[in-house]
Amino acid sequence: MLFCLDTHCHLDAPELAPDLDAVRQQARSVGVGHCVLPAVQVDHFDAVRTLAHRFGDSYALGVHPLYSAPATQDDMDQLAAELQARIEDPRLVAVGEIGLDGFVPGLDMAHQQRIYRAQLQLARRHDLPVILHVRRSADLVLAGLRAVGGGRSARWQGIAHAFNGSLQQAQAFIDMGFKLGFGGALTFDRALQLRRLATELPLSALVLETDAPDIPPHWLYRSAAERDQGLPQGRNTPAELPRIAQVLADLRGLPLEAVLQATTCNACEALPRLASLLPAEALA
Repeated sequence: MLFCLDTHCHLDAPELAPDLDAVRQQARSVGVGHCVLPAVQVDHFDAVRTLAHRFGDSYALGVHPLYSAPATQDDMDQLAAELQARIEDPRLVAVGEIGLDGFVPGLDMAHQQRIYRAQLQLARRHDLPVILHVRRSADLVLAGLRAVGGGRSARWQGIAHAFNGSLQQAQAFIDMGFKLGFGGALTFDRALQLRRLATELPLSALVLETDAPDIPPHWLYRSAAERDQGLPQGRNTPAELPRIAQVLADLRGLPLEAVLQATTCNACEALPRLASLLPAEALA
């Protein structure tokens, strides 16, 4: 069975709680041998760490921009303390999910930026990669990376999760050292720009993710009209990753095995601590 690595999966989400063990086992049964579990707020730190150890996965610690509104310096102090306490845990692979969101109305961008840059500084202090939320905010996220990292020559490691920016923005992240995360959004025929990026960018720049339970692939998605007619929205889980990977392979005209091997190696470049957690054959 081919080995798949989901670089972004929220197993601590309430949508997956009722049958979480079965969800993770189903994913494992189709080849998803490892998941990276990013936290979204301080209250989730214990959960993602516990689940990562329970399932043999890995985790990241951070405050998501959608949860930044109530975040204070106390949250940053708690994150700093938790990173200090867990830095020797090999399953801690990054600071994340952090970043900026320019899509959801009502969020204070100035406050988001303060929280984001504080977390970048903590990542630098602990020499950890970052997992970035970059929704309608790529230029501002890049500006923060340059400000904290030392200007236009700044180098980082990490992943720009659910990337959906321009080719120029993609290249800026790649030049800085990032890999770009592609998941369920890639599976929609109408996602022309995203599919073009996934086809034309170097395979060495791409990693795979589900963002489960968010961003369902097209075969799970139901429109508002369909939901009004009683059709249930399909639940996105990490078990969808092989089908998402097949879409990427088809778009690039490559065998699925080649895409899975390349994206797994790319993930280990982005999050170096992963390599020691994976079976040797996954990196062959």
